[in-house]
Amino acid sequence: MNLFFKTKPKVTAAGILTEFFGESQSWRETNDSLEPLVEIIRFIRPVKIKKGESVDLSEIISFLKENHSSRQQLAIYLKEIVKERKFNKILSDAAILQDVDFLFEVKKRIFAKFLPYQPQKDTLEYVFNQVFYLANDGIWLGTIPLAQLSELYDLLKFKSIYGSIKPNSALSELLIAQHLLIQRISGRAMETDVIKMVPEYDDLESPFSAFEKELYLIEDRIRSSETHYISAKDISFSQLLVLQKQCEGFVDKAFHNSSKYGISLRVNQNLLKIRQQLVRLKFLISLLTVDTEKDKKNNGISLALRLIKFNCYKNNVRKFIAESTQLISYEITQHTAKTGEQYITESRAEYFKMFKASLGGGFIVGILCVIKIILSKADVSYFGHAFLYSMNYAFGFIAIYVLGFALATKQPAMTAAALIKALEEGVLQQGRGSEKYKAFAILFARVFRSQLIAFFGNVIMAFPVSLLGIWLIDYFYHYNIAASKWESLLTDLSPIHSLAILHAAIAGVFLFLSGIISGSVANRDKHNQVYFRITEHPFLKRNFGKIRTANFAKLYEKRWAGIISNFWFGVFMGSTASVGLFLGLNLDIRHITFASGNLALALYGANYVVSNDMLFWGIFGIGVIGLVNFLVSFSLSLGLAFRSRAISLFELRFVSISIWEHFKSNPVSFLFPTEKKLKQKEVDLANNL
Repeated sequence: MNLFFKTKPKVTAAGILTEFFGESQSWRETNDSLEPLVEIIRFIRPVKIKKGESVDLSEIISFLKENHSSRQQLAIYLKEIVKERKFNKILSDAAILQDVDFLFEVKKRIFAKFLPYQPQKDTLEYVFNQVFYLANDGIWLGTIPLAQLSELYDLLKFKSIYGSIKPNSALSELLIAQHLLIQRISGRAMETDVIKMVPEYDDLESPFSAFEKELYLIEDRIRSSETHYISAKDISFSQLLVLQKQCEGFVDKAFHNSSKYGISLRVNQNLLKIRQQLVRLKFLISLLTVDTEKDKKNNGISLALRLIKFNCYKNNVRKFIAESTQLISYEITQHTAKTGEQYITESRAEYFKMFKASLGGGFIVGILCVIKIILSKADVSYFGHAFLYSMNYAFGFIAIYVLGFALATKQPAMTAAALIKALEEGVLQQGRGSEKYKAFAILFARVFRSQLIAFFGNVIMAFPVSLLGIWLIDYFYHYNIAASKWESLLTDLSPIHSLAILHAAIAGVFLFLSGIISGSVANRDKHNQVYFRITEHPFLKRNFGKIRTANFAKLYEKRWAGIISNFWFGVFMGSTASVGLFLGLNLDIRHITFASGNLALALYGANYVVSNDMLFWGIFGIGVIGLVNFLVSFSLSLGLAFRSRAISLFELRFVSISIWEHFKSNPVSFLFPTEKKLKQKEVDLANNL
């Protein structure tokens, strides 16, 4: 067997170091000067990074201790590689937002992952791009024990970064990066949209200007002194840290005020960039202080590791999207949470009020079902049908919203955010830990029964209204509008004879998106002060009076986000099938309330002559469609709400256990309000005592 296959010799640290830095000194003759370093890092780099494990350099250290000549050659080589290479752009730019245009930044980072930007060859960034080119290189480097890095530093006799302040020296590059960062921060913090977020600072001196002045004074001292560093106990440095804290407070206040003034994606990106630059600056100014000789070495090692880490993370797309969208999603879910609270019933009166509202929603949907069948007869293009169906749905949903009726499937996207808000704020909690989850389980029971009664009201009303509508048309015009479509209407409800489950899931996604749109519009209007601008509009006040203008502004603030949300939900629902036909895909939507109305139309179209099998699957399909509608929209909204509040999904485990325990102890509360009964029992028990 060995005649055909030769085993590859195992690569060792001694082998690599001897090959390049042994007696032959082949590193001096290589065409690519970075090849030896690439091979060394390839050997050190772990195949898989395991949690809790560190990268061990003991083999390399042992070899270098025993081989003075190789150690000397390696030291010469590494110093030649990094000699006078610029790296200030890594410190000032890498892993920091470069553009406040969110989509442009995403596209740029994705493109750079496939075709990385290559800087000039005289920069340290070029070396890192060639050597530490994997995104996780910054992770495993951070697991190397500091003691080993310190020992390696001493063995190779690296010079302190404080030895020189000449151009292209390490300390000079660090100070240039600081200079760039503070200038960028100061300029961005003075932009109109940013200042608008913190009116509390209108009459105060900008902390960024004071920070910039203090940093320049310290920089001048470092450049002019012989040691080129200051003590951490220096009063000027303490003052600098205080000012840096004030700058962080400015950004934190701006983010906090987003709940009051709203926030746009552009302003969010501006604030996020300032925050990232302040964090970077905090690290850089920490390198200006030295109290012991050991600090010099540790600061040099820290700078090298951070440079590699920053360079590795500069094109990170996932982290960028997560950071950029968290606050926006928080503000959006805050709005949906407030809206969702009205869909959670506690008392019997609220419970039956929800039932009545859902009956109203079912009534309008029943009419929409009949209108859609009529519109399907129109001799128009796919686009024409998409437009007609979309307007039918859109104006129907807007009517349901404006009249105060309830469409059951619109609720999950709203109530999910309300539940997470309750978990975050500890609503109803009497303590911590299990008490918090117990309170959450009680709230979940209220949500569940509210959804259930809304589903029930929608379904039982949509069916007779659709049946009445098609009967009236047949009675007056002698035309059964569902006669040719009844079979497809019935088949489309069956989860085993059609893609009803997939189509119900698509509807669930649209329900989730409509909730996002509602929160997004509300947040945008708040940030742009639309309510205030309408209230103070000179033309409106002059022609309609202050009171009417103020009332119109209040109506706009209360209703506009919901109207836009329902309009787009209608467009999504009405155009999906036509888009599917255009693309040659079996796309459509299935919605529980419309499914109930379509069942009525199918039965009338077939003159009530349908097989028991088809009828069973049609009725069963309505339940399945409703369940999928709920699960998809609720899950997506719950996930967004969890992420927007930085709550770990691990909490779901405790939440689920608490809900199950509450269900076992009081299952009726998931179907009908029981809290009042329980309270009455407690009162009776107290009276008897």
